[in-house]
Amino acid sequence: MGLTIAIVLLGRRWRALIDEKLREIGQSASRMEAMTAIAYAPPQTTQIQIAKRIGIEGPTLTRTLDMLEADGLVERLADPSDRRNKHMKVTESGFSALSAMLAITDKLRRRMLEEISDADVRANLGFLSLLLERIETGLVPPETD
Repeated sequence: MGLTIAIVLLGRRWRALIDEKLREIGQSASRMEAMTAIAYAPPQTTQIQIAKRIGIEGPTLTRTLDMLEADGLVERLADPSDRRNKHMKVTESGFSALSAMLAITDKLRRRMLEEISDADVRANLGFLSLLLERIETGLVPPETD
């Protein structure tokens, strides 16, 4: 199996496993991603910036935020300087739900990494972080003939 296929399959299967486990508590990977991005973003971050940060389109995030807001997990706040923009914050209930989601994913991660040395984990994290950085900054090295 080549590196490209391995990365694609790992991402898909990891997300599917996370979704399966989070469904047991009425949550999903997309909800966790949105809430985590909001929780760690500066207060004035807009919906568009959050969507870009997690790599989805604005309307997709809007649907997720509608559900999170209806469940009382996220609150949308008007931007006093630009009424077109909305800022979000995770509510107290949202932080509780997010904590439960992260506990589940932490347990899955620990199980997946059992018997893999810390050195191997660090080396691979460095490699994957470099690839992600190149994708995010558009610095993918040019193709060579």
